[in-house]
Amino acid sequence: MTEPAANVIAAITPAQPDLAPQPLSHATALPARYYVAAGMAALDREAVFDRGWQLIAHLCQLREAGDHVVADFAGLPVIAVRGGDGEIRVFHNVCRHRAGPIASCDGLAARSLRCRYHGWTYGLDGVLRSAPEMNHAPDFDPSQVRLPQLQVRVWQGLVFAASAAATLNFDEFVEGIAQRIGDARGLADYGHHHRVGYDVACNWKVYVDNYLEGYHVPHIHPGLNRLLDYRSYVTQTARWYSYQWSPLESGDSLYGSGDALYYWMWPNTMLNILPGRLQTNRIVPVGVDRCRVEFDFYYTADDSGEARARREADLAFSDEVQLEDLTICEDVQRGLSSGSYVAGRLNPLRENAVHHFQELLREAYRAACVPGQG
Repeated sequence: MTEPAANVIAAITPAQPDLAPQPLSHATALPARYYVAAGMAALDREAVFDRGWQLIAHLCQLREAGDHVVADFAGLPVIAVRGGDGEIRVFHNVCRHRAGPIASCDGLAARSLRCRYHGWTYGLDGVLRSAPEMNHAPDFDPSQVRLPQLQVRVWQGLVFAASAAATLNFDEFVEGIAQRIGDARGLADYGHHHRVGYDVACNWKVYVDNYLEGYHVPHIHPGLNRLLDYRSYVTQTARWYSYQWSPLESGDSLYGSGDALYYWMWPNTMLNILPGRLQTNRIVPVGVDRCRVEFDFYYTADDSGEARARREADLAFSDEVQLEDLTICEDVQRGLSSGSYVAGRLNPLRENAVHHFQELLREAYRAACVPGQG
């Protein structure tokens, strides 16, 4: 950050009344300044993203040595790679020479990681192996140069990473999710099929707020509303995540019937689980009023004509729903930036997960302002 977190918060809310815990029954939303103030992007990086776990890939994308996936961790470029020893490591995707990218896209079976700027080449263990013409540099030892490494945990086939500053215990982070999903819906056996990304003109928190409630579904998503049972729609919260559940009824040409599970995991990971399909969703902040929403679609192994048709229908339907969401999120960002908005009351029945997320934000901002006071 360009200045300490405490100074940023003080500039946004000098007396910090907006950061006091609020009971759900009388909660109001976060004020607009937390979505539009110039210092929020840096504050969110320090107070939220650098201290938590973020999704980077599924094991099916990292099957063999040298397979690698690149990602943006709220401004920190990272690369996940399976080493020759079978271990999955996540490194800073920033060359130690002059900050060039080690990799610009996902790849398979690389023997090494070569910076495309000046050709400095690292092993799959992150140690520098060669640097063109650096043999003329006195006292230069490539073996002493290595890419910074993140913490890594693999859970349900999903690869999560966290910076060295992260203090959140991973087992506490995911506690209870596997039991709710159940063995029949285990996520590790899915295969990667497709990635879709959207650039959205809103603060990342606007998108998360929108994801966390079904309150808007009857008004924004006519197609989705026909598949879900709004009267039975349930939202529950845990310490570091929340989930939404609804019975699902669709034709066999799409999902069939069953139930829909939508998990949000602090701070920016979503798992959308429908019959025969896992969709993961990462929300990447790229500025105070910009974010990128990345979807990865994973399906059970089936290459029949019927399965391919269902996948195509799923992609088309998902795109329809996302365009509806992105449109309203950008509208909300304009409203937050207008100077008109005063924080409104949350609906205790339908917006309990929004309240949960915003309470975690308040906790993170308090801790960043006065370390040790969450």
